[in-house]
Amino acid sequence: MAGTRFTPEREGELYTAVLGLLRDVGYDALTMDAVAARARISKATLYRQWGSKAELVVRALRCEKPVFLDEVDTGSLRGDLEAVLEMTDDDRLEQDTALMRGLMQAASGSDELHGALISQLINPETDGVDTLLRRAVARGEVAADNPALGYVPHMMIGALAARLLIENRPVDRAFLRHYVHSVVFPALGV
Repeated sequence: MAGTRFTPEREGELYTAVLGLLRDVGYDALTMDAVAARARISKATLYRQWGSKAELVVRALRCEKPVFLDEVDTGSLRGDLEAVLEMTDDDRLEQDTALMRGLMQAASGSDELHGALISQLINPETDGVDTLLRRAVARGEVAADNPALGYVPHMMIGALAARLLIENRPVDRAFLRHYVHSVVFPALGV
């Protein structure tokens, strides 16, 4: 962020306000005016700091989800993915899934939102997964030429979307754990 410096606490309050509005009204109905009112900040400051609604929303999401997958290293791919699953709970997964479903729909009509989601949420997550997978290859757990290596992020995102679409149920840790053990590990030969 350029310009005004916020304390981490104030920035957290602002992001909480953004995510509260996002949950209440959805992305399309969320306005910078509403964020400014809820967060008790000027709209000019919002635009000066974040530039756009898309950037502000995605930064708020990233701040709320500060999981750094590349820092997870238990010594095995199984252990790493189990550790990642333990970093969240079912309530959080349900909230995140609902938010992401709404944002994916909004992103289909907004190149700006789509670009912000890719650069600030999706790419850091897939980079983290790639780091976990490269370590697994280096340890000999996964063959370097395994064609499924490039599709692990797709498999995980697909699991989130498919559970809602097929079963109309939110994703929970039990589902993800079973999915990883039944689909991801076999595809990787683990």
